Amino acid sequence: MSKTAVSTDGAPKAIGPYSQAVKAGDLLFLSGQVALDPVSMAIVPGGVEAETRQVLANLSAVLAAGGASWDDVVRTTIYLTDLGDFATVNKIYGEVAGHVPPARATVQVAALPRGAVVEIDAIALVPNR
Repeated sequence: MSKTAVSTDGAPKAIGPYSQAVKAGDLLFLSGQVALDPVSMAIVPGGVEAETRQVLANLSAVLAAGGASWDDVVRTTIYLTDLGDFATVNKIYGEVAGHVPPARATVQVAALPRGAVVEIDAIALVPNR
């Protein structure tokens, strides 16, 4: 099985030696996204709500570039610097989670890149179209 990198200008460029996503067979593995604006490469202002919306927009752009959508996502992990933000993030995440929400884990971490408060990664099954 071969693997190919997936990238899009609709999401921030990788800030390290990794791909925005990698497609392997029918699976699409999306790297974690923080709330970087793809143009300015700065964390969006506005706190956890604004950051969560930007993270989901970034992931949506990478999903589309890989030929998938939120309906194709089978697994996510949410990383929060404060589990007190869980309800806010959960509500916003629920707006895009798809008809059959993916399996998910949510963990609290000590810190995230660039001072972000939320990061999400995903795995999707790319449909044969």
